[in-house]
Amino acid sequence: MVALLVQDGALELDRPVGRSWPEFAAAGKGRITVRNLLTHRSGVIGVDGGFTAAELADDQLIARRLAGQRPYWRPGSAYGYGGFVTFAMVGEVVRRATGRSLGSTTNSGCARPTAWSCPWGCRRRWRTGTGRCCRAWPTRIGWRRSGPPSRDRTASPGSATASIRPRRWIRWPSSTPGGCALGQASAGGVGNARALAEMYAALAFGLSGRPPLLEPATLGEFAMLHSTGVDLVTGAAGQYALGFQAKGARYPFLSANAFGHNGSAGSEAFADPVSGIAFGYTRRRFSFDWSYPEHDRLAAAVHHAVTAS
Repeated sequence: MVALLVQDGALELDRPVGRSWPEFAAAGKGRITVRNLLTHRSGVIGVDGGFTAAELADDQLIARRLAGQRPYWRPGSAYGYGGFVTFAMVGEVVRRATGRSLGSTTNSGCARPTAWSCPWGCRRRWRTGTGRCCRAWPTRIGWRRSGPPSRDRTASPGSATASIRPRRWIRWPSSTPGGCALGQASAGGVGNARALAEMYAALAFGLSGRPPLLEPATLGEFAMLHSTGVDLVTGAAGQYALGFQAKGARYPFLSANAFGHNGSAGSEAFADPVSGIAFGYTRRRFSFDWSYPEHDRLAAAVHHAVTAS
């Protein structure tokens, strides 16, 4: 959505955020640009004292609290993934530019006809591809062993089993009906794997006979690698374009300007403008350790099938 607004001239990537959102310029944030936000280089990754889960469901509340927060590092000098807060800031920038929330702006397609079935925010009239409204469940994200391993007579020689119990659970801020209706910018999309693939196809290639939503210059700018190396928040190496992840750096068989984004629960989606692939994948539950090795195998299999044919 931000790419479309930039393309239409409603947003400028290198314009300081504080010009349209004056409160944000406080506490040394006057030079932070929209580009800094989209590439996770603003240094604003949270607030002193943190947020409650209920607060993280409300982007406007997050934005109000972030406005007075000093960055955690000098803006532009490094990058760190801001979790739920980065796109709350982006959403506020969109709201100041358009007069509407990011969700309502996205759903209206910025006055463009859109063909994908991935609305922002859950409403009764919107349903997933299975014909059911989304329902959120507590999600197991980790396990711990309880007691010493015990030998299992039915197991193969040398193996051991242990009783295990759930270590902790997580409820996303958007997983309640009220939170879902708010259409939070970081987790407010509602759809299935096909809808994700359709969204990326509509952006890069066009869908249902319509031309691509993103012009080549816009696509090139937003798919360009901006942030790489060690992430100051996650500690891992990441590759970020503008708002998107640079998937060409993640999957070596994709082109350099492939772009997309994964999700904490294990979803993955991207488009590769060179191979013509639009990919969407969703999971039913978290993995035990937040890793999703099937992403590499599935993406590679799809790429091989397309290029081989």
